[in-house]
Amino acid sequence: MNRIHLPVKSTPQADMRPDAMICLTDVVKTFKNAAGAFDVLKGINVEFRPHEFVSVIGRSGSGKSTLLNMMTGIDHPTSGTVQIGSAYLHTLSEGQMSVWRGRNMGIVFQFFQLLPMLTLLENVILPMDFCNVVPAAEREARALALLKEVELEGFEHKYPAAVSGGQQQSAAVARALANDPPILVADEPTGNLDTRTAELILSIFEAQVASGKTVIMVTHDSTLAARAARQVVLSDGELVNEAISSALPEVAHSVLLSISKRAKPITLVAGEELPAAAVGALAVVTDGQVDVCMEARPKPLWLARLMPGCLFAPRWMETPPQENRGLMRIAIPREPPHTFLRALEQPVSLLALAEADLQSLLAASPVGAQPLEDAIRASLANMPCTETSEGEG
Repeated sequence: MNRIHLPVKSTPQADMRPDAMICLTDVVKTFKNAAGAFDVLKGINVEFRPHEFVSVIGRSGSGKSTLLNMMTGIDHPTSGTVQIGSAYLHTLSEGQMSVWRGRNMGIVFQFFQLLPMLTLLENVILPMDFCNVVPAAEREARALALLKEVELEGFEHKYPAAVSGGQQQSAAVARALANDPPILVADEPTGNLDTRTAELILSIFEAQVASGKTVIMVTHDSTLAARAARQVVLSDGELVNEAISSALPEVAHSVLLSISKRAKPITLVAGEELPAAAVGALAVVTDGQVDVCMEARPKPLWLARLMPGCLFAPRWMETPPQENRGLMRIAIPREPPHTFLRALEQPVSLLALAEADLQSLLAASPVGAQPLEDAIRASLANMPCTETSEGEG
């Protein structure tokens, strides 16, 4: 049986983007116990593309590990679909799933899952024996090379119980790479590691992405998540809009989820202008580029250019010093002369939160309004933006 080549573009799902490698559509996972049914995942829709390094971040109990189990085929959704290339994982039998997973996906478990009766070398060779991807004569040499890459040279013939937790995790990473899979998934891969070993593991992940693989890492550590090129935030079994989580990294995940649900889409055609007053309390750019301008004579004064993931929140901005124009830490005046947004050459998509919705969130905050307001100010202070060559609109 040949390895399934990814990505497969010949038979994509109707609503799956052609450049997607992994697509989860309307995924629900319900667990039942004596107390009743409990939804751990609530209608997940997400795609992952080739050559991405993605972190899935969320607090304990948010559903991160369950989501990873859906993507690896370790568990099946109660409803919805999981598609990787042309394979629908939830339709495969356990035998088919084991073969597919061994050939196409490397998994780094949070608690290693090394077989205690096998040496580290034998643990790394085992997936190669099972899947027959690597020729038999080359397996030991490949396993030794992988163990050397994770700095376990000299420990190859030791059993898992004879090495440290960090060394076991490093061996688990080597095992995940054994069959050179196109996808690598890791569940809290550095949670049991010292700083130096954690840095080694992350460097290996980055090298795998640079070589063309897709790496998906589950973590609750925001600092660790920031090493990935893309962050997917999960809160209470639901996904936060990625543009909103990118624009407001200091805001609690539960609040980000509430903003995602309440924000309304706004679309501007090329050249269209939108008064700041029409934005509401805040807006996040999700697609395209928009200029922030201020009415002036003889022509509007350009202040900043916002890219996808940038935040516009007039109520938190103060009058900018002239020399600071072009930085999002500038403040936008709320009184005349008026401020407005202007779409550039392509259509612009925004998600806008009305003032009434913001006030409702502030009132419902269990720690009061100030932490949320401080988080929004911090996000504005660190917001990236660009300057135009002219400096004016």
